This record gives sequence, C-alpha cells and structure tokens, in this order.
Amino acid sequence: MSAETPAFDGKAFAAGLSTAPGVYRMYADDDSVLYVGKAKALRNRVSSYFNATPKSTRIMLMLSQVARMEVTVTRTEGEALLLENQLIKSLAPRYNVLLRDDKSYPYVLLTQETWPRIAVHRGARAVRGRYFGPYPGVTAVRETLNLMQKLFKLRNCEDSVFRNRTRPCLQYQIGRCSAPCVERISEDEYAESVRRAILFLEGRSDELSGELTATMEQASARLDFEQAARLRDLIASIRSLQARQYVDGHAADLDVLACAMQHSSACVLLLAFRDGRNLGTRAFWPRTNGEENAAEVLGAFVSQYYAEQVPPAEIVLDREIPDADLIADALAAEAGRKVLLKWNVRGDRAGYLDLARRNAELSLANELSSRDAQGARNEALRELLDLPDIASRIECFDISHTMGEATVASCVVFGPEGALRGQYRRFNISGIQPGDDYAAMHQALERRFRRAVEEGGVLPDVLLIDGGAGQLAQARQVLADLGVEGVALVGVAKGEERRPGHETLVLADGRELRPGAASPALQLIQQVRDEAHRFAITGHRGKRQKARMTSKLEDIPGIGPRRRAGLLKHFGGLAGLKAAGADEIARVDGINAALAQRIYANLHGLDSPAASPTQNDD
Repeated sequence: MSAETPAFDGKAFAAGLSTAPGVYRMYADDDSVLYVGKAKALRNRVSSYFNATPKSTRIMLMLSQVARMEVTVTRTEGEALLLENQLIKSLAPRYNVLLRDDKSYPYVLLTQETWPRIAVHRGARAVRGRYFGPYPGVTAVRETLNLMQKLFKLRNCEDSVFRNRTRPCLQYQIGRCSAPCVERISEDEYAESVRRAILFLEGRSDELSGELTATMEQASARLDFEQAARLRDLIASIRSLQARQYVDGHAADLDVLACAMQHSSACVLLLAFRDGRNLGTRAFWPRTNGEENAAEVLGAFVSQYYAEQVPPAEIVLDREIPDADLIADALAAEAGRKVLLKWNVRGDRAGYLDLARRNAELSLANELSSRDAQGARNEALRELLDLPDIASRIECFDISHTMGEATVASCVVFGPEGALRGQYRRFNISGIQPGDDYAAMHQALERRFRRAVEEGGVLPDVLLIDGGAGQLAQARQVLADLGVEGVALVGVAKGEERRPGHETLVLADGRELRPGAASPALQLIQQVRDEAHRFAITGHRGKRQKARMTSKLEDIPGIGPRRRAGLLKHFGGLAGLKAAGADEIARVDGINAALAQRIYANLHGLDSPAASPTQNDD
C-alpha cells in the first residue's frame, strides 16, 4: 500500500454493517481481490478480523494488504454460500483455498435420438441426452459401460458408423449390441432396453429387478418360455454383476472425503459409492494459498466441489469442518433432499474413512517427492542454460503430420511444478508446401508470438523447439522480426539412433550441449519435449481422422445426402463403391449414366466429365 493511501479502517467499516447474512470481499490497493468469504452475520464476521484476537501469519499478511472491502447482503445463509463459491471460481482470490482440477469430470452419456447411443463423455454438455455422474475417474465409467452393454445391448458406435452399416458388427456377434443399425431389434424393444438402462443408471436396480421378475412371470404364464428365459438370464446377470456394498443394511450411497496436509500442500481424496457400487477414488490438489488448517481446506473443498456436482445423501468427512450446518443446508436446498455431513462415524463408514485417509496420505507423499524431483530438475536447467533464475514458464513446439497430410503444431507449457495443461495450444497449419516442417514451425511460432506482442501476452523464459539447427533458425527469425527479447532458445535434436538421453541441445548462439542421460536438466527437457510430441500427434490424428471420415462423395456435384446414403448402403461402404464400375454404379436408384461416370472419375482421380445442367443435387 502506498504512503499516500490511508490505511483501511476495518473496525469502522464493520461497525456500519448489518447482522444479515452475506458475502464480503477484500481488495488490495491495485483492486485485485485478496479474499472472498461468507458470513451468517456480516458485522460479526468482518469485525472478527480487526479485533485483538491473535491470528495466523497468513491472515495478518492478508490484512496488511487490504485497501477496501465490499459486501453483498443475501436473504439466507445458503445463498451466501452459493454466492461465495461463484465469486471464488470467477475471481480466484489470492488468499482463498481454490479447488483446481485440470480435467473435466467423466459422465455416462445416453443420447436423445431414435436409437440412443451410450458413451463416455467429458467437457461441455453440448450433446442432447441424459448425463449420469460424475464419476471419480474414467475407469469407473468404462466399467459401467461394459456392464451396460452386457445387460442391455445398447449401441456405442458413432453416428457416422451407425448410419452406414449394412450388416451387424462384431459387438452384435459377441452379444454386446442388439444391432439397431440393421434393425435386428424393433424400435419399441430398443426403447424398452433404454428405459431399463436408465433405471439401472439412476440406482433403481431393485425396482428394475422387481419389474423384470413380474414380466418374466407373465411371459411364463402365457407359455412364452423363450422370452421368460431371456428375462431370467437378465435378472441373474444384474444380481451377479452388481457387487453391492452395504452400510447399516442399505446399499451404500455416499462420498467419503479425507484431507492430508504437509505445511501448505494438501490432498483431498474422494471415495465414492452409488447404489452399492464402489466407483473408485480420485485425488484432488487444492491450491491452499498458505492455508495450513486441514479443516479449512476440507471445508472449502466441500462447498466448492458440491456447488457444481450433485451431492449424495451422505458425505462422510475425516474431520469436522467450519460452517458444517450451513453447508449441509445449502447442499440440501440445491439437491431438493436432505444431505448429511458426518465425521464421528463407526463401523463400515469408519473403515471407508480409514481407507480414504491412508490413500490421501500416500498420494500426498508421492506428490511431494515428485515435486522435490521437479524442483531439482528446474534448478539443473537453470544452471545448464545459465539463466538468472528458475524458469517460471517453459514452452515447447512440435510439428506432426503424415507425409504432409493434416499438419498440426503443438505448444505445451510447463511451470515450476509441472505441466500447465489448461494453457496448451494447437495450431492447424495451412498454406505451406506439404511436408515443409520449417515453414510449419515458422507459421506456428509467428502466430503464437505475434498475438503475444500485439495483446501484451505472457512470454516464456525458455522456448524449446523439437528439432535441430534448421527449426531453431525459424524460431530465431520469428522472435527477431517481432522484437521479442529475453527468451532462451533451445533446439532439441535427436541423438544417435534416436536413443533417449543422447539428445543434442542447440543454443541460439550456435553452441551445442550434450548433457547425457543422467542430467536432471535433460530429463526435464525430455519430459516437456515428449509431452509436446504426444499433444501434437493426438491433434494430428484427430484432424486426419476427421478428414478421412468426410466422404469423398461430398465433393461431387449432384450428390446430396440421400444419394450418398443410397450409394454407401448399396455397395456396403466407400471401398465397395470404389471397386464398382460406372455401369454398376448407374444401376443404383437415382443415379443416371452421366452422374455414375462423374462418381467413378472422382473416386479414381480421373478427369471428371462436366456436370450435367439437368442433374441437380437432391
């Protein structure tokens, strides 16, 4: 705080507040948000910061930076909790505990269409359908999908594959799909399978089993023994495949949370059960921002995590958290049912809690050991490149293509603690000679750094280029043209026989370094380079697959969706169509001789006859 700015009078500010519930925000003199908090009574909570009661070093440091405060009054304490979570997420205050997770939560998606598809889903819910979850990890989702396919035989293929099938696929042959693509099942029967799958995913398997049993008895009574046998097997499968776990005689439907801490590093471990099924565990790494009280960290996690996820009926904690009653009431209001928070537990719950606690401690110990190793590698890189300080931002660029097709450039970002996946970028390369890696690298770098220069974006301390002197020259030219200075340039050239540990590092001044496989600095460079390579290949494969999934028929004048579908269905796919002659193509309904010649020429790279003026797209 500058000398001209008067010190903030917290006592006077608090005296003017009401005792209503609400949210308060603390600001520094540069208008950055220091802290966001909730209060049952604003006057009492805010005044507690400025009384004579001893406070932690973290709180005293925060209060020394407060230039002003703002409050928002809410109608209820539950509204205060929800508003606090929204503000913490949008403002990311410097002294709040922040829940950070660089992966979206996995769901089971059941699409909303005539023949619904079941699949794993991450990210925005842009696809119409029902979403079940979230699950702690993708493994639990895949196990659920495997179970669903065995029980209900729902399709999991992409729509492009589904629409163009002419005969059942392998999933049908092994009894994991009912082949709706070729109508081996009626629409009504498939809809009934979907309805039963929804009951199962909603945790209503007891209701489902009872319904199936009644239907089986009806089928048996009318002497439809084949149908009765199928239902009998389905009921047996549900009961045998659903390994249920019980608490107090009821199927478990709860989350178990444990928090492990060392200094200001924290790990919160979630162990989830739904309808008696153990969905597995997931570790979270909240950004504590100096907070060392595990109860405060766990309380912040519970309020932030369940503000976005539907809570189970019961949440078991390894310790009491602040404002537990307030959080429970707010979660219940959002869920529309009672939500219990418990910490003094016995029996099965205590066993689950002990399991979660031990896993949290083990995960934290592994994370801290990897952080120590990461720190040593960062320091070794500083010494190797003669940097003034440890690099706070490392970027690496790589190019991926197949014989010049679908060229993609990747940029991955690492900080002192490892990968910053939310800041990764891909660049689709165009307008260059296919296979020209130098031009591709130049284009990607020019696009990345021009934007940074024009918009005042962040620059890396170290820029790694996957390649030797030629690729490095492109980077040097781009930075020089844009006037970018202070970036350490390093080309990473592959070693003899492409063996890891034998890489040559080419510096901007022409020097070459060969640190060797034992060098922690080279191990860090390899880690970043390999991640850039993986990210580039993933993008390239996706782009290439998308291009190949686009039928060549779409580029032929006179071929619309109906004719395209008819051709593919008639010949069993694009390969069968390519093997056919023009005369055979002309036998398909809606295809005349001129159009058949044009299709044949296009598919075989021949000079295509001019489109007939009377042949219109359907």
